[in-house]
Amino acid sequence: MKAIRVHRTGGPEVLRLEDVQVPEPGTGQVLMRVEAAGVNFVDVYHRTGLYPAALPYTPGREAAGIVERVGDGVTICRPGDRIASESLTGGYAEFAIVAAERMVPLPDEVGTRVAAAVILQGLTAHYLATSTYPLHPGDTCLVHAAAGGVGLLLCQIASRLGARVIGTVSTEEKARLALEAGAHEVILYARDDFQAETRRITGGAGVQVVYDSVGRTTFFGGLECLAPRGMMVLYGQSSGPVGPFDPQVLNQKGSLFLTRPTLAHYTFTRAELLRRTEELFEWVAEGSLAVRIGREFPLAAAAKAHAELESRRTTGKVLLDVQSGMDDR
Repeated sequence: MKAIRVHRTGGPEVLRLEDVQVPEPGTGQVLMRVEAAGVNFVDVYHRTGLYPAALPYTPGREAAGIVERVGDGVTICRPGDRIASESLTGGYAEFAIVAAERMVPLPDEVGTRVAAAVILQGLTAHYLATSTYPLHPGDTCLVHAAAGGVGLLLCQIASRLGARVIGTVSTEEKARLALEAGAHEVILYARDDFQAETRRITGGAGVQVVYDSVGRTTFFGGLECLAPRGMMVLYGQSSGPVGPFDPQVLNQKGSLFLTRPTLAHYTFTRAELLRRTEELFEWVAEGSLAVRIGREFPLAAAAKAHAELESRRTTGKVLLDVQSGMDDR
């Protein structure tokens, strides 16, 4: 089978298409024939070495497709079933192994491309808005990268929950997308100071929560946007990791809360994984949660997909269309 392999850390050029053996599912595992794989910043972090990974490896933790074979002891799915997962091994390939307990069945109304585009980022937006800081009517939230994959979903979910949503974006086109997704106000951070604008929009009161996937370049400014006892939710670091700081700063700025969540801890049990995905897919199926697929690339063009994602030129989800052929254009 064809798979993307990484033999050393570095830039997008280290992603190489190679021929490898089709893996065999072990006890409790499923072999998925991958139809589409999501491209995420966590893949970039592993590729660059920011998040260590044993070399060589095939990247990709998010994909959707068809059950090809099941290992011993697997009774919750069978060959031919349509499934998706946000925690599989080696999704940038024609076939990938997933633990049966970490795959979810797809309803008829949700296609595999949409499932691959929404399961990781949709679950992230779901836990951020419903569990990490549960939004309620009357709350105001600040969403950085509001036109990105998580950002567009988070704007929709937050608005659905009755919160007032302020988004930050880099361009007028991204501002339009964020507004269409439910943001009530949008700040172009390249033109306007998002701290001053947030304070102006809230009449000086600040926001109850900042959802920050950017990290280094926005973190300290975000603290300035919070109301007393507000929460900074740092769930990514696309601009780089936040440097050390004195926790006393949280006291000085209003007894603030800081958390650095990750999806694994919000889908720790299969019951919680199923509960969140069932609600997420229900919203998608009924049309109340729109999934924007911004760019699609064939598997061989994984390096181009990473370069596009890192450039921040993309909006919505970046996908690898694994079954579309191996042309790298």
